[in-house]
Amino acid sequence: VKKLEREKRLDVILDRNLNRNYDIQEVEMMIQVALLCTQPSPGDRPAMSEVVRMLEGEGLAERWEEWQHVEVSRRQEAERLQRRFDCREDSLYHHDAIELSGGR
Repeated sequence: VKKLEREKRLDVILDRNLNRNYDIQEVEMMIQVALLCTQPSPGDRPAMSEVVRMLEGEGLAERWEEWQHVEVSRRQEAERLQRRFDCREDSLYHHDAIELSGGR
């Protein structure tokens, strides 16, 4: 869902029975609130009173912008760690055989 939201392809996850009978801005707002409510850390999730205010149009833009900055940082860190892991994995499998000296 995060990727589809970034790519502005939310129509992919919508119920086809809606027959395009929806307000895309409302869909975007609902997805944003849902993503804020499903963050891994409970302390980062909005309180229900804040969710109600966001659905009423108050404070969502600010909270969403903050979340996007954090999400970009998380994604960059995950990519950095993945590259680091990939490099280590390559180095484990591509070592030349080391010939040990004879017995003493």
